[in-house]
Amino acid sequence: MIPVLAADELRLVLTTCADLARAEACARALLEARLASCVSIVPGCKSMYWWQGELQTSSECQLLIKTALPKLVELARQLPGLTGFEVPELLALPISEAGTEYLDWLLVKLRSP
Repeated sequence: MIPVLAADELRLVLTTCADLARAEACARALLEARLASCVSIVPGCKSMYWWQGELQTSSECQLLIKTALPKLVELARQLPGLTGFEVPELLALPISEAGTEYLDWLLVKLRSP
């Protein structure tokens, strides 16, 4: 049985990958597993962060993953292997705009075919 998802369960997950090839592979894997309905890739992102006591700077691709709350546990389990990062970014933000055709489309695409 396909679980029924509600618009208030939709989430925008932010993560990064080190390069475009890995970002595209990550997006494809998440989409094929139905853990995301859409992934937008923003190349050329510059990140500055603390890692192992040192200030780091790197070029990355930002991924904007549209998913739903029930999918987050499995998505979080897969992200380290997909992003290549030991501690991948995983920020899940609620999507608050309700009642649009786009949100309905997101919900439909998260269900199995």
